[in-house]
Amino acid sequence: MKDDKIDILLAEMIGRKDGMTVPDGYFSDFAARMDSMLPDRVTENHPAVRTRWQMIRPYAYLAAMFAGIWCMLQMFHMIGGGAHGIMSPDTNPILAEAISDDTFMDDYYCMDVDELDFIDDLYASGLDVTNL
Repeated sequence: MKDDKIDILLAEMIGRKDGMTVPDGYFSDFAARMDSMLPDRVTENHPAVRTRWQMIRPYAYLAAMFAGIWCMLQMFHMIGGGAHGIMSPDTNPILAEAISDDTFMDDYYCMDVDELDFIDDLYASGLDVTNL
């Protein structure tokens, strides 16, 4: 209620004019006056000279795109190629040696496994201790 009274008093003091007034008929011949004020401009048509790079650039970009797609597909083939991929221990002796090394597996692959969680998982999967 109090804010409404303040708003009304401020509107009466300031008024509704924002100061943006234009003389009457100002925009009626605005385009003609602006055209007469601008200097004459002479445009010359120069043939565009294309450099060798500007001519082959689209083809170079296209070749780079296809090379990127080929590299991406090769990576997919290497990583997920199943038993025939490069990242398979059957075909990669370095990977097979790393997997067979217990210290490597403990240090880099199984470093965050809690022993109690591991034993609980074995019991949950049906491990019978009497058969060990």
